[in-house]
Amino acid sequence: MSEIGKKIRLERIMDRESRNMVIIPMDHGISMGPVRGIVNLAEMVNRVADGGANAVLLQKGMAKHGHRGYGRDIGLIIHMSASTSLGPDPNDKVQVCTVEEAIKMGADAVSVHVNIGSVTESKQLKKLGDVAEFCDYWGMPLIAMMYPRGKDIKNSNDAELVAHVARVGAELG
Repeated sequence: MSEIGKKIRLERIMDRESRNMVIIPMDHGISMGPVRGIVNLAEMVNRVADGGANAVLLQKGMAKHGHRGYGRDIGLIIHMSASTSLGPDPNDKVQVCTVEEAIKMGADAVSVHVNIGSVTESKQLKKLGDVAEFCDYWGMPLIAMMYPRGKDIKNSNDAELVAHVARVGAELG
């Protein structure tokens, strides 16, 4: 486990005084198609950096097109999961990037999306566990984006359900 690597990367995406983070997700193009406002990625990255954001969260392909905007210093978080709204099961998230790829791109952290309650929940949980192991090995911070989603989820905002889903993410790394 590389704790110093994780510490250095976390310092790049948080305010060193307050230890707060403002992360702007810009990864929704895969699931939703082109998103108005982030067509010119470099310009939008500059705007959120000027507004005080510490990091942007992108898919690997978009990171190559302007995560630093026009030179602004802002952290990079690579989202490693994807599905589209056009597929047979939008809740079936698959891994589309590796921790090693994210490191090569200069990422400061990675994120994985898991839908608890989905038909493919067990596969997604296994993948989160695998990614957590690689993150520990490489000293890469991991954000587990945990959501209660599936055909049997009646109220995804139920406090007990949200607490359970959050606990699953914490338990797996």
